[in-house]
Amino acid sequence: MCTVCNNPKHFLQGKSPLLSRRSILKTIGAGGLFAGLGSLVIPAASASSDLIPKPSNLLTPDQALARLIEGNKRFMQGAMTPFNVIKERNLLVDGQNPFACVLACADSRVSPEFVFDEELGDLFVTRVAGNYVTNDILASLEYAVAELKAPLIMVMGHTECGAIKAAIKAFDDDYDFPGHIQVITSALARAVRVGRSRKEDIARTNVKLNVINLIDATPVISKYVSQGRVKVVGGLYDLKTGNVEIVT
Repeated sequence: MCTVCNNPKHFLQGKSPLLSRRSILKTIGAGGLFAGLGSLVIPAASASSDLIPKPSNLLTPDQALARLIEGNKRFMQGAMTPFNVIKERNLLVDGQNPFACVLACADSRVSPEFVFDEELGDLFVTRVAGNYVTNDILASLEYAVAELKAPLIMVMGHTECGAIKAAIKAFDDDYDFPGHIQVITSALARAVRVGRSRKEDIARTNVKLNVINLIDATPVISKYVSQGRVKVVGGLYDLKTGNVEIVT
């Protein structure tokens, strides 16, 4: 079963969703993963709007970014838009076409749908402590841009990030965290090194580095970026003010 959309047709019948990338590529070929999903593509902007769950989500990358910024302004002002949950839920039963992807931190204080004043089906959100690109997150974002046609990806870090603080402690004090927490601090170590060399806030540096990682991510996202069909940007959310500053 596909771990992104729970559709068993998206992966090989009878196979675990946790197959390694190497196993999948050996079975269907390096270029075949998304080609095999071609029949699942949500109708493009040129299709009849009555086939699309939310036609208002058919935007260019710049329009999508502008919409996020406007939504964030409403959030900061406490003027969030009310919406009909039942209507939205029913509208999305048979499909989705989010207008933006957000790679955010798993921090409970940072909820992209609230931060950008959006409704069900508007944002394709991936989250991990420290908001950095992992293989699983990359695969999810590839799916979002290749199959769902999302035109924008935002990497969103935030102030007072616990994962960043842990990475700094591990870097400065050679501290080993218990369990798998060390995996996160190791992944963020480069942001600490680069941020220190630039004399820049580490959370900001981390966002910038992961934006570059996504822009250069082959074979899917880099192709869409080079074609102008997808834009990757970085944002830094201020816990105190609610503002998302665009940093790239």
